[in-house]
Amino acid sequence: MKKIGILGSTGSIGTQTLEVIDKNSGKYQVDFLSAKTNAKLLCEQAKKYNVKTICILDESHFDFCKRKLPEAEILFGRKGLLSLASNNQIDLMVNALVGSSGMQPTVNAINSGVDVALSNKESMVMAGSYINDLCDKNNVEIFPMDSEHSAIWQCLRGESMDQINKIILTGSGGPFRTKPIKDFDNIQLEDALKHPNWDMGKKITIDSATMMNKGLEVIEAYWLFKVPIEKIEIIVHPQSIVHSLVEFIDGSIKAQLGLPDMKIPIQYALSYPNHDNIKWQSLDLSKIKLLTFESPDLKKFPCIKLAYDAIKKGGSHPVALNVANDIVVESFLNRDISFNQIPKFIETAIEHHSYINSPDLNDINNIQTEIEDILKLIIKKGSR
Repeated sequence: MKKIGILGSTGSIGTQTLEVIDKNSGKYQVDFLSAKTNAKLLCEQAKKYNVKTICILDESHFDFCKRKLPEAEILFGRKGLLSLASNNQIDLMVNALVGSSGMQPTVNAINSGVDVALSNKESMVMAGSYINDLCDKNNVEIFPMDSEHSAIWQCLRGESMDQINKIILTGSGGPFRTKPIKDFDNIQLEDALKHPNWDMGKKITIDSATMMNKGLEVIEAYWLFKVPIEKIEIIVHPQSIVHSLVEFIDGSIKAQLGLPDMKIPIQYALSYPNHDNIKWQSLDLSKIKLLTFESPDLKKFPCIKLAYDAIKKGGSHPVALNVANDIVVESFLNRDISFNQIPKFIETAIEHHSYINSPDLNDINNIQTEIEDILKLIIKKGSR
């Protein structure tokens, strides 16, 4: 039985991971869970899966958790989360955390010799080179859980990397794919939270609306699959059936298809190298009928170019990009800035940060503080 720990168990990816575990009865044991604020659901999950250790980030919920789970070990706060991520008694840690705060737990798990099923793309965006070196040092593997990176991962199995011509990441285009750019000034929060195909958390949904999610995925793919950035492309595919593609040097293309259901890539990350014989909803192409593809509109979605520029410039630029995006998206969710200010504020923050050629973990933490300070001034000035 494979022992699993889940960080972010009450979020979209975390709850779907537990659904996959339910379907695979007897194959997995859940050893620990964490949540940010949803103490009620966290305790329900812990009881259901007989989990002995949990972490609630918001320590104001500690007493509630202790009352509900008197026999369990209750950790709390950032320190508790990082301690949980360092647990070396499990076989696989699922990192379903959202945002830059998920990077350090990935590092802690790898340092403990534990394989990571990774949904937190920010880990690779901010510290891809460092994490790859750590994986080699500790003989640890990263199993991608994003649908696009899982698709690429599956397409590359059995192939030689020197035979790859390019990787093609697909994206739905989000809710504003067909919206005229002249109307972007009028975009409201409620509009941006209406994703046409996927049911995701608020932050990721906004990243889809700006298409920053594709930019971050390009950087993640760069580090996960170790291909030149010039060989990674984005194609808009509104139906979200083709999850990504790999083109080989002879012009042939492999693609991974499926309905927009995260449980399939989650299950593959848990069961790798096998495809478990648990079927989710099947894809019937005769009902789909039409699959379309188009180039992304970089004028409407400048976040894509910001991401490509960041990885091409290298060093601390991807860190600054990621941290700035986290902050401005949160500000948009709080209605402090407009939709069109998201890419503008990110670009300004990147331009004003103190560039570091090869940032280590201490540098990354310092950059986060620096970007926060820069954006406080920018947002305050921009919201007047």
